[in-house]
Amino acid sequence: MPVIRRSVLPYLAWVIALLATVGSLFFSEVMGLPPCMLCWYQRIAMYPLVIIIGIGIITRDGRMKYYALPLTLIGLTISIYHNLLYYGIFPESIAPCAQGISCTSRQIEWLGFITIPLMALAAFIALTLCLLLHTTEKEREIV
Repeated sequence: MPVIRRSVLPYLAWVIALLATVGSLFFSEVMGLPPCMLCWYQRIAMYPLVIIIGIGIITRDGRMKYYALPLTLIGLTISIYHNLLYYGIFPESIAPCAQGISCTSRQIEWLGFITIPLMALAAFIALTLCLLLHTTEKEREIV
């Protein structure tokens, strides 16, 4: 079984961030599905990652993961909370969605379980893992 080279991880992270950004825009702008409050917060964490990771790749900045990780961890935290609300583990009464669409609205359920909050959670988990597992040449020399 082939092992993913660690040098590929920033590119994979960039593609994941780009797909998540384009996907969220597709859901809201093309399909007409309004984002809830927690979706907006996750977008705030996701959208800059396309630029931060992209610039990090272009400039070969080994510190890029330190710039991007705070955003992925914030987005991951919000996404975990959103999924706990969505699947009823946390009561809807503690949801921050006072205006607009509810954070627990079921807009998409592909295959009976793939939802917008679940896709966001998967993207933030994958991004965080890609950034944590990526090591630069300098870091490999130290170890």
